[in-house]
Amino acid sequence: MRDSTPSEHPFASAYVETKIGMLPSGWDVVSLEELSDPSAPIRYGVVQIGPDTPDGIPIVPIKHINCIDGVVLHRASPEIEAGYAGSRVRGGDVLISVKGTIGAVGVVPKGFEGNIAREIARIRPTSSCDATFLALQLEADDTQRRIDSKVVGTTRLEFSIHAVRDFLVALPPLPEQRAIAALLCTWNTAIQKTEQLIAAKERHYNHELSRLISRGQHPHAHVGTFAEEVSTRNRGGKWRTVALSDIATVWKGQQLNKDAMVADGAYYALNGGIKPSGRTTEWNCEANTITVSEGGNSCGFVSYNRERFWCGGHCYAVTKLAKDVDVHYLFHYLKGKQSRVMALRVGSGLPNIQKSDIEAFPVVLPDLVTQTAIAHYLNALREEIDLLGQSVAALKKQKRGLMQKLLTGQWRLSVQEAATA
Repeated sequence: MRDSTPSEHPFASAYVETKIGMLPSGWDVVSLEELSDPSAPIRYGVVQIGPDTPDGIPIVPIKHINCIDGVVLHRASPEIEAGYAGSRVRGGDVLISVKGTIGAVGVVPKGFEGNIAREIARIRPTSSCDATFLALQLEADDTQRRIDSKVVGTTRLEFSIHAVRDFLVALPPLPEQRAIAALLCTWNTAIQKTEQLIAAKERHYNHELSRLISRGQHPHAHVGTFAEEVSTRNRGGKWRTVALSDIATVWKGQQLNKDAMVADGAYYALNGGIKPSGRTTEWNCEANTITVSEGGNSCGFVSYNRERFWCGGHCYAVTKLAKDVDVHYLFHYLKGKQSRVMALRVGSGLPNIQKSDIEAFPVVLPDLVTQTAIAHYLNALREEIDLLGQSVAALKKQKRGLMQKLLTGQWRLSVQEAATA
């Protein structure tokens, strides 16, 4: 991290009240239109992109607004794109999503040339505004709340082009902008590197998972080198294929009314889906229970619950495991087969997985000693990933706190750092 000492004492001797709150007296409040290059006014992008065209013009969508480098973009034909020449983008342009998903922000990387989708607006800052600083200012929590207040529409939300142009932001002198951006970018770099490390370790975990318990259909084909060594030490433990219902009870949870949800409940409620839907004061499942989402777009998602929780009506709990089954091994096995579990879904409007189908799902089991050894190894890999995830969460929290202080002028960087940034 860059060695920087923010100060509670502002450059100027006073703050002033502005249309967007108290700011240092040396800062300006300007509209996005005022800080935009007059030769490139704020514009929406291409309305109808058309089919993907080899050697066409790359179009940036919302999902890649902050990760344009390293992704394959849809390319519009030159004929279609030519009608939207006014929204073309280049390195240093700031992008903000304005339809559907509102407020996602990105900066176009150097060397990129293309266009943007209709859901995105382009802002090309003048020389008095640092693009990275502006993107950070637009990402800030206070700014996002002000953007939300300008959004219109019910079925399709929109941050209108007129509202974008009139939207006000705080703008310190350019040296201070650059100093703030440089400091906050050190957090971005740390977050990015940690996320890349997590992605690498996720790939390693998935490789090991496949190697140990998910290769092939014949029971003995699932024995990877590590598992073979354990089985050999255990003198010939055999692998067998069983139905999930042969080794556990699949129990469908109980629906929990909304009035039973409380913000400070001691237990989380898992009603299908990937994440808890709320908290409650009651629980109906013990800790260390495997669950499988029963309905909705995420049906078949496998989770391991380390604490007591409420299992909802759209969730299956795998309980009462046989004595020769290690719960952690069974979780990793089902997680490794998650795509096949999800393939059990039926229905189109609201897909779901039938209880009889999940009960019949085949599970390959080695002896208990081998299960436990495999589970310990895979648990260690997952624990390392979880710890890195906690580090990312901490870095993001620190960054948000710094953004709140620096982008509102509550903390000021030293004059020397601002001048040399």
